Amino acid sequence: MKKIITIEEYLKANNGKKKKRKWVYCILFALCLFTLLFSLYTIFEWTLNHYKNRQIHKELEENVNIESHYGEGELVNPPSNKQSDYYYYVTLPFYEADFSYLLSKNKDTVAFLHLNHSNIHYPVVQSSDNEYYLKHSFDGSENDAGWVFLDYRNHIDPLDENTIIYGHSMLDYTMFGSLQNVLKEEWQKNRDNYVIFLSTLKENFIFQIFSIYTTEKEGYYIIPNFESDAAKEIWIQTMKERNVAPIDVEVGVEDKFLTLSTCLDSYGGRIVVHAKLIKKQTRS
Repeated sequence: MKKIITIEEYLKANNGKKKKRKWVYCILFALCLFTLLFSLYTIFEWTLNHYKNRQIHKELEENVNIESHYGEGELVNPPSNKQSDYYYYVTLPFYEADFSYLLSKNKDTVAFLHLNHSNIHYPVVQSSDNEYYLKHSFDGSENDAGWVFLDYRNHIDPLDENTIIYGHSMLDYTMFGSLQNVLKEEWQKNRDNYVIFLSTLKENFIFQIFSIYTTEKEGYYIIPNFESDAAKEIWIQTMKERNVAPIDVEVGVEDKFLTLSTCLDSYGGRIVVHAKLIKKQTRS
């Protein structure tokens, strides 16, 4: 038999449900408002960090002399095939940076990096770990855009077997954001793009690119020095097999390498470029 309730009981129960719904709506509104405000703050901070880094880069470009010059240099492991692109790239001018201003602003400065048809034209810094310059700009200020930096395990004088440089892949193409260009057919068709220039306090270098690819996050491609020639040979073969660019470069265990690495996506993917040293010059 159904229980008969009075009008007063019904209204009391209904009011209780309305109050519960009101609290639920208030909580949902508060959560939505918090999400909106947090998103706006994140966008504002992202924009501000990028602006600060662009201003720092602009200041450096205005005050640092980067000279492109044809000077005497030493060829490194020239191939026997005289038709090799190697002999074209070694005729290109060196890039030489004046480090006096850079060092006055940041004593962590170790090199200057340039890659054709990209926005990669940056001083390179190095810390005691690989975390600091992921969240700090060239001037040492906190900045999620970070800066271009050398692996803390590497030595710059003399170069290790594999010199590794990192940078965030920024949406505005700063830092290593424009490294994604290397995956595009138009970029890969240009012969002049397969060369990287590096200037340090004591030497200037020209590197020839031999492998471009994407991969999952791993530690194998960023080995600074190899346990043996056999291990190095396996590494070289693996990196060449990964290559997606229309190039076939002769590489051997006697070569030294430069590796550029940045993020491909938010899931741990990486864009990687490997190049071998083909010419060097002692600075006067």
